[in-house]
Amino acid sequence: MKKLLLLLPLLLIGFRAARAQDAVFEFRLDHQKGVGRIVIALDADAAPGTVANFEKLLRHKFYTGLKVHRVIPHTFLQMGDPNTRRGDLSRYGIGGPGYTLPPEIHLKNVAGAVAMARLGDDINPGRLSNGSQFYICLKPMPDLDGKYTVFGHVTQGMDVLDTLSTQPEDTNDNPVPPIKIDAAYLSDHPPLRLNLKLKVWPFDR
Repeated sequence: MKKLLLLLPLLLIGFRAARAQDAVFEFRLDHQKGVGRIVIALDADAAPGTVANFEKLLRHKFYTGLKVHRVIPHTFLQMGDPNTRRGDLSRYGIGGPGYTLPPEIHLKNVAGAVAMARLGDDINPGRLSNGSQFYICLKPMPDLDGKYTVFGHVTQGMDVLDTLSTQPEDTNDNPVPPIKIDAAYLSDHPPLRLNLKLKVWPFDR
């Protein structure tokens, strides 16, 4: 009986570990051949509903092919708008999957934090999150604490994001040339690769 009691916590730990997944995003600059790769650890304890939705979108390849639509150098990047599949820049930043998410505001906007975007308090007093758009902090942004749902943290590739954030941008902070999400997937379900020698960041090596 004691053996069974000792074994139960180990099984529970193993079950939790098996469920834990990372999100992987690969970015491509419009004029480059290689890709820049980042890894995001998702925090289902802090934001279970948001993480479940993010995982669902990744399984359906929602993010693959979208573009980063806002960059502020060394500060943050924003992406996840399905309108960026098309060329009408005036529609960038206002799209989503057709639904919002309840707020799960618990974590701080530290460097590497990944959080859902949303409309402002004046028209969104409930602080509902956009269903797909998110941003990544490249430095601590305490002014955003208590206002946005942080649901993950970048564990690999902050240097990639910082470099991407310094790309030239237009008057609406859209990077020029575009930064495309070449692939986005859960770590346990990577895409099939026809070219196994895919060049990874930095592009010029």
